[in-house]
Amino acid sequence: MIDKSILNSALVAYLHYLCIILCFGALLFERLRLKVDLNREEAISIILADIIYGLAGVMLIVTGILRVKFFGQGPEFYTENPLFWFKIASYISVGLLSLYPTITYILWAIPISKNKLPTLTDNLLARFRLIINIEIIGFSLIPLMATLMARGVGLATS
Repeated sequence: MIDKSILNSALVAYLHYLCIILCFGALLFERLRLKVDLNREEAISIILADIIYGLAGVMLIVTGILRVKFFGQGPEFYTENPLFWFKIASYISVGLLSLYPTITYILWAIPISKNKLPTLTDNLLARFRLIINIEIIGFSLIPLMATLMARGVGLATS
C-alpha cells in the first residue's frame, strides 16, 4: 500500500505540471490563432483558450503554494532562494501582462453575443502578439528556475 501523503504529494505535483502545460498550450493557441479577420468560431476559441489559461494559472499558483507549504522541501528551501522569488516575479509579471488581452477578450463577448465580429486592427494584433510572445518567454523561465532550484542553485552555501 502506498502512503497517502506520497500519493497526495504526487497528485499535487502532477496537477502543478499539468497546469504549466495547459498555460503554455493556451498561450501558444492564442498566439497562433490571432489574426485580423477572425470569424465567430475563431474568436470564441481564443476566448475559451484564455479562460483555460486563466483557470490553469490560478490552479498553478494554488498547487504551487501547496507544494511549498506541505509537499516540497520545506518553506525555507523556497523562500530563502532568490530563484524562487524570480519565479514568483515572473509569474506575477506574466499574469499582469495577460490582463490586457483578457479584458479585450471579455469585451469581445458583447459583439459576439449580438452576432457581430470583434474588431482586431493590425496595430492591436501586433500589440497582442508582442504581449503573448513576452508572456511565453516569461513563462518559459519559470520551469527553468524550478529546475535550477531543484539542483540547489541559488541556495546560500555555508
